[in-house]
Parts: sequence; structure tokens; C-alpha cells
Amino acid sequence: MNDAPHPALLPAGLYDLLPPEAEIEADVTARLMGVLAAHGYERVKPPLVEFEETLFAGAGAMTASETFRLMDPVSHRMVGVRADMTPQVARIAAARLGHAPRPLRLSYAGQVLRVTGSAMRPERQMGQAGAELIGAEGPAADVEAIAVAAEALTTVGVPHLSVDITLPTLVPAIVDAYGIAGARAASLRDALDRKDASAVAAFSGEAGALLARLVVAAGTAAEARNAMVQLDLPERARQERRRLDAVLDGLAEMMPRLKVTVDPVENRGFEYHTGISFTFFSRIDPKHGPLGELGRGGRYQAGDPSMPEPATGFTLYTDTILRTLSEAPSRRRVLVPQGADRLRAAELRAEGWSTVAALAPAADWQTEARRLGCDHVLVKGAPVPVGAIRRK
Repeated sequence: MNDAPHPALLPAGLYDLLPPEAEIEADVTARLMGVLAAHGYERVKPPLVEFEETLFAGAGAMTASETFRLMDPVSHRMVGVRADMTPQVARIAAARLGHAPRPLRLSYAGQVLRVTGSAMRPERQMGQAGAELIGAEGPAADVEAIAVAAEALTTVGVPHLSVDITLPTLVPAIVDAYGIAGARAASLRDALDRKDASAVAAFSGEAGALLARLVVAAGTAAEARNAMVQLDLPERARQERRRLDAVLDGLAEMMPRLKVTVDPVENRGFEYHTGISFTFFSRIDPKHGPLGELGRGGRYQAGDPSMPEPATGFTLYTDTILRTLSEAPSRRRVLVPQGADRLRAAELRAEGWSTVAALAPAADWQTEARRLGCDHVLVKGAPVPVGAIRRK
């Protein structure tokens, strides 16, 4: 019995990207990175594999359960294949660019690998492109991160773009103010994650009533602000609300056409974030539901935990972005028969054509062009559409 797998069979969550999708992904990534560069974000390139001690330091600790690990045969130390690039960029900022003036703007693009996928994102290998703004603490940095990410997504043609802003430190500020801890706090967090306002309202009296009103405050930026301004929040929570107001005002000025929603109690996936956080979504058209996350980001602490730096940034997922885009026009392909003018072919490439050189004679160049996926044939120095060539 032959147990050898089919040569096209790959592990779950991994896939080949074929023409033309591979070229489209490369083009989309280049255009995303072009927007980041235009805003002053300088590109870095972290390694694919790092020692566990550095990979899981600081914010990287949250990726430990998603990281492939193996023994380095040279050092005989355990290493991990990166599951996310943000912790690597934070390490570079602290260890290699600690002398650089702040705020420090860095960008990156590359592939990551995760142990498991999820219901929303079954892929285990995915492309990331993103930016980190390190050493800036005020709300202007939060506005810049969201606005630059939105501009990048708009530039590549993402339709119906929206961003959902969350405040992962708002609920902890309320819970601490009311002295809720231990198992009670865990039960409350579970009810909040389910968005079960009635269960939250029945919990811990005044605190439960306040948090239940926060659950139903989720909505558009205007709706959420109107609902939250009516709440009697503890001082730390009021500071969070004031920062949210500043960010929403800044976004309204910089990106007035961006659809912004707010969910004051959402926390899942933002456990290590320390302030304003956000997720980008898109729909192909208003009749379809969300395709999933296009990217996410937010405020965190970068660098050594003993001497952290305020930071914010975002990661965009190129695989999801590609699914939102309408089919990109393919480059025009022209077959260059044997003996044709090669200098003319070079001129066509400079004009944006793809030229395919024939390597053997053909009885019918139109048929050969179709076989090789070309829509034109070079005839007497001019690209002629297949089907327009007269047969003799």
C-alpha cells in the first residue's frame, strides 16, 4: 500500500498561492508599504526565527501558545518561528535603535506562522504588513496609527472600510474602582465578552448597572459618545473616555469619510493592549457581512518591561485584504515569435507589457499565444490582439 501523500497535499492551514494571486499579493503589499514610507515609517526586516527568550519577551508573551518551537542545531537552544511581527519590531526599537530619536516610526512586511488557525482565520501562515509608532504617548499618536492604516487600506482599493475602536483598559478601571476581583471578576468578564447586558446588570449592583449600560453603548462613534457622556464613571474610566473623545475628534478631522464604530467593553484579542485599540473590517457590498479582520492594532508597552516605552501601531493581514478586492486587471501579455524585434519587445516591457519569448518555431502563432496565456502577438513591431491576425 502506498501511503505517500499527494504532492499537492499541504498541512492544514497552509496553501500555495498561484498566478495571478501571488503577483497581486506582492503588488498590494508594495502599495501598502509605499503609503507607510510616505508617512515617514522606515522599514525593518526581523528574522523568521528567534530565541524563545527574546521572542516571548514583553508583548511577545501573548504569542507563546501560537508559536512553533524547535531546537536550533547550532546553538542547541530552543527557538521559535514568529507568530507575529509586532514584538520583533518592538525588540529592534529597544535593543538596536534605542539611541534613535523618538517618536520612532518603523514599518515591516513578511510572513508569520501559527500553531493553529481560528474559525475566523483558518490560515496558519499569513502575510503581515504594518507599522509601529514608538515613544509617543498622546492621543495624536493613536489618531495617526488609525489614519495611516486607513489610508493604506483605501489606497489598495478596500471597499466599505470601517474601523471599530475599543478601550480594553476601560472595564478594568471600573472593576478596580468597585473592588471586584478573583472569580467574580472572571465571571463578569465572561458575561461582557458574550455582550449579555442582562447578566452584567444582575452582577454586583451599581457596578453591574454601569457596565450593562456600557454594553449597549456600542455603536457608531456618535451613538457611543452620546451614551458614554451620560455615565457617571470612576476617575480612571473618565480619563479613558476623554482620550477616546480626543481620538474621535482627530479622526473626524483627518479621515472624515471613514466609518467609525466604538465598542467600549470589547477585550478579546486585546489582552496586552494598554489603551485605545482598533480593528479594521470591510464588506464587498452592503448586502454581505464582514469578511473578517483586515487588520488590528492599538496602544501597548514596548521595550524592556522594567523600562517600557509607550507605543501604538497596527498589523494588516494581506490574505484577508486580497479577498475584499475586486479582481485586479492582469497585465497584457504579448507573445514574441522567434526572429521578432527584441528591442521592440524591450520597449513594450518598459510600457508595462509582459513579453513571452517563443523558444521554438510554431506553425500558428495565434494558437501558440493562446496556449501560453497571451492575448497579443508581436507582428511587425506591433502587438496585435489574438483573433485579429488574418490567416493567409
